[in-house]
Amino acid sequence: MSNLLKISDAASIALHAMVMLADSQSEFLSVHDIAQKHGISQHHLAKIGQRLVKAELVESHRGPGGGFKLSKSPEQINLLEIFEAIEGPFKFGGCLLGNPACDRKECIYGGLIESVNKEFYEYFAETTLAKFINSNRKVKKDGNKKNSQDR
Repeated sequence: MSNLLKISDAASIALHAMVMLADSQSEFLSVHDIAQKHGISQHHLAKIGQRLVKAELVESHRGPGGGFKLSKSPEQINLLEIFEAIEGPFKFGGCLLGNPACDRKECIYGGLIESVNKEFYEYFAETTLAKFINSNRKVKKDGNKKNSQDR
């Protein structure tokens, strides 16, 4: 089954990597470690990381002990900033197909698209990385905690 809400792989990787960086307590994490944890290409992650550097959300350092770390505290970075660093400015409304696909005066989706976009925007704008620090853990049936990113 397909989901209506689609977030690009790059934006999803950026969001997950930023949560991992927030958990790292301002230590540099290597591209290798982040990529391995999420099962993604190091090359792709490095490109995404450079976009986050350009947006001044992370710092990067080359060489041994290098990698990425947050440039601000987790309380100062919201999900919308991360999303927009990768995807560009958030756009409200519009046709799901990218252009008018019919000659109807009223969209067949009614106000649903605008409503979902507004809810998405508000959640991302109001939610900081601090929400996810050490709280992004799943409890296994045997009572041990497991990082949900290990899925």
